[in-house]
Amino acid sequence: MTERHAYAEVAKRVPKAAICLLSALAFHEITTQSPASVWIALPKGARTPALASPLLRIVRLSGLSLTTGIENYQVDGVPVRVYSAAKTVADCFKFRHKIGLDIAIEALKDCLRQKRASINQIYRYAQVCRVGNVIRPYMEAL
Repeated sequence: MTERHAYAEVAKRVPKAAICLLSALAFHEITTQSPASVWIALPKGARTPALASPLLRIVRLSGLSLTTGIENYQVDGVPVRVYSAAKTVADCFKFRHKIGLDIAIEALKDCLRQKRASINQIYRYAQVCRVGNVIRPYMEAL
């Protein structure tokens, strides 16, 4: 079973979910990390899916933070919703206490180095995620 097949399985069983954080970084090939679980974003108050496999890590979002930056892909014939590279980097800073600041900084550097997103795109999503002041010093250092 490939990593992307796991995303298709999750998308089939949890259609409102969007692939996020470490899983989205891996999907966009921005990280050296290989997540053991599939990270998904769900609306606040949504039912927690009961899946035995693959393992899930769930973050709860609301408003524009939940709805902006979603891109649609086809994986094994299944529509999969994945946050864009720029939105994923902003989310990494938002959830830096869950995934680690080092991973967020690595994601920012790799995203810009690989030209997956511009500084302006990342900063726009950082404003949506309310982490503009957090991410600004790291962007200025690059």
